[in-house]
Amino acid sequence: MALSYVHGASTQPLIGKTIGALFDETCAAWPDNVALVSRHQGVRWTYAQLKDRVDAFAAGLLALGLEPGDRVGIWAPNCAEWTITQFATAKAGMILVNINPAYRLSEAEYAINKVGCRALVIAVRHKTSEYLAMVRQLREAHRLPTVEAVITIGDDPHRGCQSFPHIEGTAKRADRARLAEIGPTLQFDDPINIQFTSGTTGFPKGATLSHHNILNNGFFTGEAMRLQPGEAVCIPVPLYHCFGMVIGNLGCVTHGATMVYPSEGFDPAAALEAVAAERCVALFGVPTMFIAMLALPGFADHDLSSLRTGAMGGSPCPIEVMRQVIERMNMVQVTNVYGMTETSPVSWQTSADDSLERRVSTVGRVHPHLEVKVVDSEGRVTPRGEPGEFCTRGYSVMLGYWDDPERTAEAIDSGGWMHTGDLGVIDDEGYGNVVGRIKDMVIRGGENIYPREIEEFLYRHPAIQDVQVIGVPDPRYGEEICAWIVLKPGETLEDEAVREFCRGQIAHYKIPRHIKFVDGFPTTVTGKVQKFAMRETMIAELGLVLQQTA
Repeated sequence: MALSYVHGASTQPLIGKTIGALFDETCAAWPDNVALVSRHQGVRWTYAQLKDRVDAFAAGLLALGLEPGDRVGIWAPNCAEWTITQFATAKAGMILVNINPAYRLSEAEYAINKVGCRALVIAVRHKTSEYLAMVRQLREAHRLPTVEAVITIGDDPHRGCQSFPHIEGTAKRADRARLAEIGPTLQFDDPINIQFTSGTTGFPKGATLSHHNILNNGFFTGEAMRLQPGEAVCIPVPLYHCFGMVIGNLGCVTHGATMVYPSEGFDPAAALEAVAAERCVALFGVPTMFIAMLALPGFADHDLSSLRTGAMGGSPCPIEVMRQVIERMNMVQVTNVYGMTETSPVSWQTSADDSLERRVSTVGRVHPHLEVKVVDSEGRVTPRGEPGEFCTRGYSVMLGYWDDPERTAEAIDSGGWMHTGDLGVIDDEGYGNVVGRIKDMVIRGGENIYPREIEEFLYRHPAIQDVQVIGVPDPRYGEEICAWIVLKPGETLEDEAVREFCRGQIAHYKIPRHIKFVDGFPTTVTGKVQKFAMRETMIAELGLVLQQTA
């Protein structure tokens, strides 16, 4: 009997270098290649120019008195300065702390203080978020005791802060010499990045990642997409998340490719315009982003003929959406990726060589140099084809949660396996698929129901653009099925018509009892749907209805 265990054998060795060392090698190999295009800022830099900016800022951080190992927070949307900060902190041995652009006062305070940031790099504002005002409020109330310097993105000086260009210009020859001396002393297993994971309960956890973790993950993800030097990659996903800074930035830098930022935050029109204008070969996004681009009025007016590949991840991709991306966006070699922040992030990915069916219906094969097993509720490896929890082991597993040994021990067992909390299966050929989250599984009258199966079926309805399925409390069955549905423009649909579409096609207990038509879903900044928020909404709504009818 074959067991649900796979190992990513590879003839390509892991990169045993720090991010700074690899960055310098890329800049030396392709100095005249365009490294970064930030369209909303009017920025277009070669690798030689980017290196100059990175080195100047890194030396400027040292001139401030910061030391290797110090934490530097960045609280900003996508911009060129974000990327400068990413590589500058890596070269200086400092730990970059990604602060979610959607955070408000108490969330930012918690993250900054949890890891003890000595410096903050912030945008003045973004959309409705006034970052500078929030930081000032916290500092004036003495609620950021470790923060000694605040660096604002932009040329304008602000009271109590230093501007980004000022830091770039403050470094003296001695600071640059010290930067050169620090590089060889850094180890590739040193912590280099902290990313806070968004939990549904309790405080966020600071996943701590090393050079080795994220540098190799960016490289192998780019390898699967067959990125080449000089090719442009459109990155509309947030840089604060692994998708942007690892798959995007490090995937490009390890291949001498071009990082293209269409806008500060995701804008479907800006993303399509960037692909056309920069002749991008790859486009990244979570499923909700691709759905928004495909549904954009005037979608057909954009020239997407340069596209070849890309990465779709962040949440399970509906099969029908993947098919449309391949057929309508020319992404014939698009890859499906799966992983989590704690695994740097990618652990599974489809290949350009995989059949269409494999690329639209699986998350591919395990990544090089990684192991994955599927275990049941007792921790035993399941037979092939039987669902259980995905567990990952290898170079990509985080160092741990910052200053949180208890929750680290809950996530990484004594064998070094990272327990993902995701339900998955591995088939006889070694391909993986995500069934759902353990916590999302619905138990109705003793039947285990995986919401994704129902979602995939409902995507076939010609009037449905997007759908999410959740379980809600039920006095008789324990839980009942609830579907939130976004209709295609101009379409109408009744609850009963949805149920009729299901009858005879899926088991009766999987047919949604509760149906809610919506314009969109509650999501994180990265586009992940927040099913817990949907549950809370439905519990409140159903509670009101039950009270009225009682």
